[in-house]
Amino acid sequence: MHPSRVLDIQKFIDAQRLSPCQWLIFCLGFLVMVVDGYDTVAMGFIAPSLVREWGIGRSALGPVMSAALVGVAIGALMTGPVADRFGRKAMLVLSVAWFGAWTLVSGHAQTIGELTAFRFLTGLGLGAAMPNAVTLMSEYAPARVRSLAVNAMFSGFSFGLMAGGVAAAWLIPHVGWRSVLVVGGVVPILLTVPLALLLPESVQFLAARPGTHARVVRILKRIAPQASMDDGTSFDAAAPGVTTPKNAALGLVLSARYQRPTLMLWVAYFMALLTWYLLAGWMPMLFQDSGFGVKNSALMASLLPLGGVLGNLCAGWLMDRWTAQRTIVAAFLLTGVLVLIAGRCAGHPVLLGALLFCCGIVVTAPVTSMAAYAAMLYPTEGRATGVAWMFGIGRFGGVASAFVGAALLGLGWHIDAVFSLLVVPSLVAAGALCAIKPNRADRTVGAETTQETAGQR
Repeated sequence: MHPSRVLDIQKFIDAQRLSPCQWLIFCLGFLVMVVDGYDTVAMGFIAPSLVREWGIGRSALGPVMSAALVGVAIGALMTGPVADRFGRKAMLVLSVAWFGAWTLVSGHAQTIGELTAFRFLTGLGLGAAMPNAVTLMSEYAPARVRSLAVNAMFSGFSFGLMAGGVAAAWLIPHVGWRSVLVVGGVVPILLTVPLALLLPESVQFLAARPGTHARVVRILKRIAPQASMDDGTSFDAAAPGVTTPKNAALGLVLSARYQRPTLMLWVAYFMALLTWYLLAGWMPMLFQDSGFGVKNSALMASLLPLGGVLGNLCAGWLMDRWTAQRTIVAAFLLTGVLVLIAGRCAGHPVLLGALLFCCGIVVTAPVTSMAAYAAMLYPTEGRATGVAWMFGIGRFGGVASAFVGAALLGLGWHIDAVFSLLVVPSLVAAGALCAIKPNRADRTVGAETTQETAGQR
């Protein structure tokens, strides 16, 4: 009979090199982010066509622009506790299929009311997809590269934004605005097949459930085929010193230990998404008001997510070597500076394009990096809930951006005034993160890495 031994799953993963299994999780998560990003930006490029075809005022765009964001917020708030109970993979597959189907239906809307309702339903799936993809990646990535892995996966969102801009620049003039939504619906539906067949469930989630020993062993063997595990091996997936009652993930996130960091994360992410969505959602129309054509507006707006790809990778690299908190605060401060300068360069297209690329680096970095930061902060039992609720509360910043953008354009504000306004949420977000006890999550990860290194000596 083999003596019983306890294997700490996170330390086991931290000690291994990246395996094909982990690269597969990264690639599938990256593709989820691509289709999510495409869908997110689609309405921004479609909006001018809606004004012309349906004869509506710009102020009427607020509800349809915000409908998906309201759905995203609700979907994110709902999915966290459900994923912590039933699994990350199941929620991810269902959510991608859901938002793909409703995006496809949105392409056949005949009235602004129908489109608003369909976009809300689309948002429910979008809100559930991203936090589960982030949680899965963070749980499978070794601590030494966790931030870089999550941010690199999140770069798929920026590629999706660029794909949306490029697709809109060609599809709208040649086929019409509905084709943008049809493409955005078909691709996610096709993606659900490899997600269902190839994506493993969170091994830490499985280890915390009874009757899953064989599945846990199979997954860990995919990560480290040479590892020795048998029926006498038990698994520990909980964070040291953290105990939670069953089904109390939200209670943990809002407990005295996590309450202040949680609230500050919510404030910072709300402001981050208010800034990001004001830029990504309304830039095409702002550029058209400044004299750019439909095609040039779409291509100019795509420079923001292009810079975002570089920003994601740089921020992830810095977070793994500096600290997550300092990296994100610095990005917020740089955002305030660069948007202020960019807003005053609308008459200089080349300079404006370069500044938009730089803005993309610093505006997108906090949006993606805070997901990795939140995943560091919470233990397994509450990680999906903590990340999802940050996403959900933050999305209300996106909702606010739809109405703020519609109101500002209705008042006749131009690009310089709108960009100048974005300095305010950037500073508020930086202040909120500074209010979190310094390096709390960074110290936790650092402690785990230190223990791992000590155990290997």
